[in-house]
Amino acid sequence: MNKIASLILVLATFVACDKTEKKVEVQKVTKPKVEFSDFGFNYADFNVIQDTVRKGDTFGTIIEKQNIGDRKVYEIVQAVKDTFDVRIIRPNKAFTMLRSKNKTNKLQVFVYQPDPLNYYIFDFRDSLVVAHKKTRPITIRKKIIGGVLKGSLSETLDNAKVSTGLASQITKVYSWTIDFFKLKKGDRFGIVFTERYVNDSIYNGVDELKGMFFEYKGKISYAFPFVKDISTGKIDYYDENGKTLKNLFLKTPIKFSRISSRFSNNRFHPVQQRWKAHKGTDYAAPTGTPITTTAAGVVEMTGYTAGNGNYVKVKHNGTYSTQYLHMSKILVRRGQRVTQGQVIGKVGSTGLATGPHVCYRFWKNGVQVDALKLNLPMGEPMTGSDKSRFLEKIEPLKRELDSIGNL
Repeated sequence: MNKIASLILVLATFVACDKTEKKVEVQKVTKPKVEFSDFGFNYADFNVIQDTVRKGDTFGTIIEKQNIGDRKVYEIVQAVKDTFDVRIIRPNKAFTMLRSKNKTNKLQVFVYQPDPLNYYIFDFRDSLVVAHKKTRPITIRKKIIGGVLKGSLSETLDNAKVSTGLASQITKVYSWTIDFFKLKKGDRFGIVFTERYVNDSIYNGVDELKGMFFEYKGKISYAFPFVKDISTGKIDYYDENGKTLKNLFLKTPIKFSRISSRFSNNRFHPVQQRWKAHKGTDYAAPTGTPITTTAAGVVEMTGYTAGNGNYVKVKHNGTYSTQYLHMSKILVRRGQRVTQGQVIGKVGSTGLATGPHVCYRFWKNGVQVDALKLNLPMGEPMTGSDKSRFLEKIEPLKRELDSIGNL
C-alpha cells in the first residue's frame, strides 16, 4: 500500500508541473505603426486617394464627383477665389484627396499640386471651405563636378546626373569666348554650383552657377558671376582677372550643333559637284532650330536666291556684317534693329543645300573672312574697388576649381 501511495504522489507531482508550464504565455511584441504624413496631415487618419488631373477635367468636375454633402461647387469656387483661381487647373498635375475613415467616406481635404514646390489646400472639415497656398521647404546644396570631358558637354553633364538645363546656362555664359563644337574628349573642366531640393530630398534643379572653368585650345578659361552695379542687380561673367567674357560677337549663331563645312577657298560643292570657294561656316542642325544674330545691328537684307535660299544679312557697324543662309523661315524684316542673340530665323535646307544647316558668313571692311579665325575685341576689364571686391569674392571658389585635377 505504501508503494502504491508513493506512486500516486509522484504522478500527481508531474501533472501539477505540466499544468504550471501550460500557464506560461509568450508575449507578442507589437511593432509601432509607421505613420506617413504630407502637406501637414497624418495619412493614417484618412482614406487617401492620389491621382492626376486628366484632360478635360476642371476643379468643378473633380470636386462635384466627391461626397461633399450639400455644398455647391459654385459656392466653393466663390469661397476660395481670393486664394485660388480654379482656371489654373492643368492636365497631368497631381492632386490628393483625404476622406474620412467612417462609413460616409466624406471628402475632408483636397490638395492640388501645380508643381513640385507649391501646393493648395482646400479644407472641407468646417462649415466654411478654406483654401491656403503653401510652399514646401527648399534646401540648397553645393555641388562640385569636374574632370575630363568624355563626350559632348551635354553628355558629360548627363552622366553626372545634372539637370540638362545647366548645359544651356554654361553655353550662354561662354557664348563669346568658347566654341563648344571645338571642345575635345579629354579636355578638363570644373563647375561649382548649387542645387535645390524640395523637402530636403526631391531634386528640383540647378539653383545658381558659382564658378567654372573649361580647357579650351590648351588654355584654362574661367567664368565667375559678379554683380558690378548693385543698384541694378545684373549678373555678368568675368574671368579670374576681372575681364568680362562678353565680346562684340557670339562664337556661333546656333547653340547646339556641329560644323559640317568650314571656310575654304577651294571646296568640292556637294550639290553643284564642282570645286569652288566656300566663304562661310556651315553649322548642321535639325530643321526649325533657332538661328540667332551674333551681334547687335540692323537687318540690311532679307530674301531668297536659288543658291542661298532664305537668308538674312545684318550690318553691325561700319566694319562688320554677317549673313545667315538656307533658312526654313525668316523672322525679321529689312531695316529692323536686332540685339545680340536675338532669334532671326529657323534652320532649313532652302537653296543649294543637301540637308538642314545654316551657312554663317562674315564680312570685315567689305571682305568675306573666316569668322573662326578672327580675334575680336573683348569688353573693358574691371578696375578699382569693383575689381578688389570681385577678386576677394572669387578667391575661395577659384581654389575649389583649381583643386579639380590639381590644376
